[in-house]
Amino acid sequence: MKFHRRDVLRAGLLSALGASASGWFPVLADQAALDPKRRRHCVLLWMNGGPSQTDTFDMKPGHENGGSFKEIETSAPGLRFSEHLPTLAKQADRLAVIRGLSTKEGDHGRGTFLMRTGQTPGGPLRYPTIGSSLSKQLGSDEAPLPNYVSISPYTLFNPAAFSPGFLGPRYAALTVGATATYAPDSGNQQQAEGFAELGVDDLRYPGSVSEAQARGRLELWRTLQDGFLSKHQLSAPIAHDTVYRRAVRMMESEAAKAFDLSEESNDVREAYGRGRFGQGCLMARRLIERGVPFVEVSLGSFDGGVGWDTHADNFNVVQNLSKELDAGWGTLMTELSDRGLLDSTTILWMGEFGRTPKINQSTGRDHFPDAWTCVLAGGGIRGGQAHGRTSADGLTVEEGKVGVGDVLATLTKALGVDPATTNDSEIGRPIKIAEGTPIEAVLA
Repeated sequence: MKFHRRDVLRAGLLSALGASASGWFPVLADQAALDPKRRRHCVLLWMNGGPSQTDTFDMKPGHENGGSFKEIETSAPGLRFSEHLPTLAKQADRLAVIRGLSTKEGDHGRGTFLMRTGQTPGGPLRYPTIGSSLSKQLGSDEAPLPNYVSISPYTLFNPAAFSPGFLGPRYAALTVGATATYAPDSGNQQQAEGFAELGVDDLRYPGSVSEAQARGRLELWRTLQDGFLSKHQLSAPIAHDTVYRRAVRMMESEAAKAFDLSEESNDVREAYGRGRFGQGCLMARRLIERGVPFVEVSLGSFDGGVGWDTHADNFNVVQNLSKELDAGWGTLMTELSDRGLLDSTTILWMGEFGRTPKINQSTGRDHFPDAWTCVLAGGGIRGGQAHGRTSADGLTVEEGKVGVGDVLATLTKALGVDPATTNDSEIGRPIKIAEGTPIEAVLA
């Protein structure tokens, strides 16, 4: 469920609505969590720009391609990570590192589309992003919160890679802190406490509109909608109406407080990290507690930097990003485990491609889809292992080579969804959610 300001202005009605909810009723969270249709959850940790596998989860110590980082032991015998991922190293028994991933798209836009949809870009079909496909299977139309929430998405590389495609707006993400342009001066908007501020895009109504005016406009909108739909029983207006009514239902409910991070203590917020990614992971935990089936959090959205696109100064940039990643992801797993939610939550860490093992003249690493890494964790995953192996120089996959379809099929199966489940495209062609083969060795 995604709504932009232009949609609100065009409607002329929902701009008058906002988060008037005050306080969260625990019973609402309990009811959402107990809904049998919403018991499985997925968190996609999306790394904009393409993270360096050689400096995170597939180290090459002793080789000239290895770089300056040291590797450290983890809680899983024989499995080693970067020294800058100590929290995740302690939880390696819940992580399965896929070191044999190999794809064919080395362009940011094309790679983003490939990894997020499982489909080669181009052609007439508008393929849905994996969040839309899986939330359709895992979610509920009656839930007070959206089934798919995307936090800090950076969509400039390829907006279509973030869209619901032929599934339609009903299965689009509700976005939080979206970034559609390169804006290096926007930074992490800071609250008084020093934490990044994350707000639901276009949720609040203008301060000049009173609650009474908002209610009046909403009533008028409902009257007009009911009259229009009674004469136009077509898929497009029905889908549009469904999206807006669900938006209204959320804004009128106490569920909207799930997005209010000020309810958390400063100690908890500090543990996640003060930036957008860390606070996004905290928001993801709050949403999962309340039954949201699919949440994605992006790291490297070009707020004052270049994200994981480290053509230059790779090691300083990756060290800083790794610290953010370690705090946010590690604390998320800890808190989900403490709440008994990790076993029902599957996590996928990935970007659009990897980076060259060979270090360039700018102390950077370039685009490299030939042999790289993603990570699966949590529910349905047999952790404590690395699947696949790259060569000593990191240039080729020597064992356990897999593609994006295999990764998405593994994720889907770990969530209890058959990867062969199909959705019909606009032209009536059935499209599988994931067209690869699940990696059985990493499935619990």
